[in-house]
Amino acid sequence: MKAVAKFEKVSFDQFKEGMSDFNFDESRLKEIYDNIKLPHRATAYSAGYDIYTTVDFKLNPGETIKIPTGIRCRMDGDYGLFIFPRSGLGFKFRLQLNNTVGVIDSDYYGSDNEGHIFIKITNDSNENKTVELKEGDAFVQGIFLQYGITEDDDASGVRNGGFGSTSV
Repeated sequence: MKAVAKFEKVSFDQFKEGMSDFNFDESRLKEIYDNIKLPHRATAYSAGYDIYTTVDFKLNPGETIKIPTGIRCRMDGDYGLFIFPRSGLGFKFRLQLNNTVGVIDSDYYGSDNEGHIFIKITNDSNENKTVELKEGDAFVQGIFLQYGITEDDDASGVRNGGFGSTSV
């Protein structure tokens, strides 16, 4: 298989900015940052790269949380990174991404927020199940997919920001 991407940590300053919704002091943020695990596949034939939570969290049914992962991804221009809940969490708890499927474009890597990947999830359980995960637990997975364009494509825009920066 051809390598098409590389995961990296964002800078500590970018991570700290992304964690502003959480009330951690600087030393705890540094500890969390130092412990960030880059995504990896569990087996040689796994399609998805497990992505790990940077914080402990408990989600009751109907609750939502936005997790700054501390990672970014540099990838070939004709690939995207598609984010899905891990199958077991989706099956057991109806853990769902708020945007259904996260699409990370290759030019997101160079955006103003360094391409910092955030994951917003909701516990959509209709069985009154609570989801509890610890810092470092795998909670979503990313799959690289190649895409094509139409013959008459004339896109010429340049990304200049993070989430939602290409919409009008």
